[in-house]
Amino acid sequence: MTSMTSAATLVALLALAGCGSDSAAPAAPAVPPTDPQAIETPPPDYPLELACAGVDGQATLQLTIGPDGRVAGSRLERGSGSAALDALAQQAVKRWRFEAATRGGQPVEARIRVPITFNAPAERPQACFALDAGRAPAQ
Repeated sequence: MTSMTSAATLVALLALAGCGSDSAAPAAPAVPPTDPQAIETPPPDYPLELACAGVDGQATLQLTIGPDGRVAGSRLERGSGSAALDALAQQAVKRWRFEAATRGGQPVEARIRVPITFNAPAERPQACFALDAGRAPAQ
């Protein structure tokens, strides 16, 4: 029974030895990771010709946001049904700016998925009639 008591005492002493030690610095609080945050996302150009023709749709892009907050790359995940609108969406995101994602408090590359929607106007813009007149055959 004496060896059991001495073993228990030894374990207790070892546990207490680490409690008051000045060599163990308190652990720094973990910095939570962050996702990219949009800063500047101007809408894509929507040519009058496509709006007048009622061409609309939604393109979904996967963007790679660099540590500098700029779009480092984009990939079309799902097309809008119009190659012209898909190209306009890809051009637009090149101008976008983000607050970079972080890990451990440091900016890192991250990927996000964004939908870009083109809505044809419910009512045909007046400018469409002038566009039509320009295409009318000469008489």
